[in-house]
Amino acid sequence: MNIYQIQHNLAKKVLILALFILLFEFAFPQHVLAAEQDVFATGPAKITLSDGVPGNEILVFANHMSVKPKVVRRVVVTAYSSTVDQCDSTPFITAHNTPVRAGIIAANFLPFHTKVKIPEVFGDQVFEVEDRMNKKYSDRLDIWMESREEAISFGARYLKIEIYDANTEVAMLK
Repeated sequence: MNIYQIQHNLAKKVLILALFILLFEFAFPQHVLAAEQDVFATGPAKITLSDGVPGNEILVFANHMSVKPKVVRRVVVTAYSSTVDQCDSTPFITAHNTPVRAGIIAANFLPFHTKVKIPEVFGDQVFEVEDRMNKKYSDRLDIWMESREEAISFGARYLKIEIYDANTEVAMLK
């Protein structure tokens, strides 16, 4: 038997084995439970377990998902509102070119979209960096507030902040 015949016989055996495996998979499907998490859920996380057969889904509630902050530190936290004297000529647009809204913070020392919690004052509320401050404030957070009065009332506070990665889903932090 020459080398060509050996290779040909081996190729036939591999092909037959592959066809047998494929036929076996179709004849006897194995159902694997897949977990689908609702990342936009509020409250307890909802997880749906499914074996791929419609109607066989199981809904499970996870009480708490633990995501640890990347960094915990203390910084000066102030507040601002949408007025030209506190911002630039477009006070209702952030430095990241999005409209201002509750949950927006300005920080020069963090990348855009970084998630931040300020638990001492705001509990589990998640803020997102979408604005910048004057360059002289290199180590400070500025929280956007609807009115100038709210911002003045907040004042300047030295608070503990929790910093999370920019790609962390907000629902995972609540």
